[in-house]
Amino acid sequence: MDVKVTSLFVQQGSNIANTEASSAPMGEYGGRDYHGLLEGAARANNLPKVSIIPLVFLIFYEVSGGPFGIEDTVQAAGPLLAILGFLVFPLIWSIPEALITAEMGTMFPENGGYVVWVSSALGPYWGFQQGWMKWLSGVIDNALYPVLFLDYLESTIPALGGGLPRAFAVLGLTALLTFMNYRGLTIVGWVAVFLGVFSILPFIIMGLMAIPKLRPKRWLVVNLHNVDWNLYLNTLFWNLNYWDSISTLAGEVDNPSKTLPKALLYALILVVVGYLYPLLAGTGAIPLDRELWTDGYFSDIAKIVGGVWLTWWVQGAAALSNMGMFVAEMSSDSFQLLGMAERGMLPEFFSKRSPYGTPLIGIMFSASGVLLLSWLSFQEIVAAENFLYCFGMLLEFVAFIRLRIKNPRASRPYKVPLGTIGCILMIIPPTLLIFVVLVFSSLKVMLVSLAAVIIGLILQPCLRYVEKKRWLRFSINPDLPDFRATGNENAAESLME
Repeated sequence: MDVKVTSLFVQQGSNIANTEASSAPMGEYGGRDYHGLLEGAARANNLPKVSIIPLVFLIFYEVSGGPFGIEDTVQAAGPLLAILGFLVFPLIWSIPEALITAEMGTMFPENGGYVVWVSSALGPYWGFQQGWMKWLSGVIDNALYPVLFLDYLESTIPALGGGLPRAFAVLGLTALLTFMNYRGLTIVGWVAVFLGVFSILPFIIMGLMAIPKLRPKRWLVVNLHNVDWNLYLNTLFWNLNYWDSISTLAGEVDNPSKTLPKALLYALILVVVGYLYPLLAGTGAIPLDRELWTDGYFSDIAKIVGGVWLTWWVQGAAALSNMGMFVAEMSSDSFQLLGMAERGMLPEFFSKRSPYGTPLIGIMFSASGVLLLSWLSFQEIVAAENFLYCFGMLLEFVAFIRLRIKNPRASRPYKVPLGTIGCILMIIPPTLLIFVVLVFSSLKVMLVSLAAVIIGLILQPCLRYVEKKRWLRFSINPDLPDFRATGNENAAESLME
């Protein structure tokens, strides 16, 4: 990571003030001045906050969790394009997304994250659509981890390949990890630290043991006439996105104005190195057979390089890594629902917390979605969640630029050190990449994903009708500062420093 990139993350601004909220219809935020969220979010509860080390590993697991699942890039495009992908893609996508998350997450440090960003810039209707698409893509993404967990154990326990044993394994694993989320976010954070260290260590050892066998010319193998661009792009995109997910936990972070940007920087370094290091070791030490490069192949490489003991460690690390990704993603998804309920977008019961401070109803909804989707294949799940995620990211980009134009002097504890024009130029490459990913989607994935989008467009007016009829209770958390999603000139002026 060069000095310029580092400086983008470490620059800090000033803290912002606080005001109270008033009751309003679902998703409509009253007309009081909105100065900031830091103090109000901190008052939302007195539960333990997440410190920087657990936060780094929560981000690591939101985005990556290790190199498990990157094998398909080699199968799809060969070593050279796989290596270049994990070098170039972070510059095009990961860094801009992380920078936007750092600015917007510290400007709006409350549970709900990107839902609040879009609501403040485009109005509550589009804020709800953002929440629906990102929650659904998160649940789809979470359905991957039981699949990957069992794929890595299948070579050791063949019975997990299908049938009732696999179904019971998915159910039991989901129940165990869901209970872990129920017990508290601070527990999840420190579990993520332990799992992260345990998952990274075998690849460090594998890389060191592979050095005598490295043949650098193997890294340069490429055949542009034999590239599965759909699989290649979807795998890269899946392994290097979701930097914004941590924003839905911003209300649970200790001193988010300083902690969040630093944690994003450290996690970015950890993720990129965590992909490139084993990829270089595996492709450089083993003669290429692209057909073998599929989910779980790193355990075979470990056996060739280090023996059976290293294979078992990699398989154990893969299993635990998928557990870490599951609990991190479920934390993000469930706290997003809690944040939406606290802003009046969802019924009030979504905002209820367990005795451990966790969103009980959100966890139950997220776990149910995982169980419903766990029967899909790895490639189908990745393609479907990428499609929905792309739509959500387009709304985030629009909200980011709109708030820069609409409220250029609004206090931002962290601010991307670029002007409005620079920010627009920064998001052009990732926006183009989004359209490329959408174009390469299969017709089946496109139709299913568009159907999910249409459901969200209809669901929000239906919830407004339910609220109007008072069939369910909706309310806004009075501890959260207020802002108007579609503010007038006076409201805009109140945002100025």
